[in-house]
Amino acid sequence: MNYGVEIFGDRWSLLIIRDIVFVGKKTYGEFLKSEEGIATNVLASRLAFLEEQEILSRAPSPDDGRRDFYTLTEKGLDLIPVVLNIVLWSAKYDSKSYVRRSKEFAARLRQNPMQVSEEVKALVRNGGCMFPESKE
Repeated sequence: MNYGVEIFGDRWSLLIIRDIVFVGKKTYGEFLKSEEGIATNVLASRLAFLEEQEILSRAPSPDDGRRDFYTLTEKGLDLIPVVLNIVLWSAKYDSKSYVRRSKEFAARLRQNPMQVSEEVKALVRNGGCMFPESKE
């Protein structure tokens, strides 16, 4: 359990993973614009940590080699069911929860969490995200 707490017990690490899964953020600049206001040194540290732990991979942007894209590895994708369970719990108690943006998604997630987790993993693995219109 200690390893799990080290990986996803950190607020910023979970928010980075959330932003990849739900809104499709991929670059340092996109993560930096998150409404939670992460400091640049903290963001750099968390991205490096997640990369070292093989949760994220980093590669040059195909459009601009000066920017890096961060994506979830298979190990990172395996955290999606954990993130979705946290989202369900949050939806119950937080009116601003991401899952409340789609009542259909929330209902499907409650009814069949494993199937929805696999669908979300496939979507993110292929470069997609849950709510692309919310990238800001």
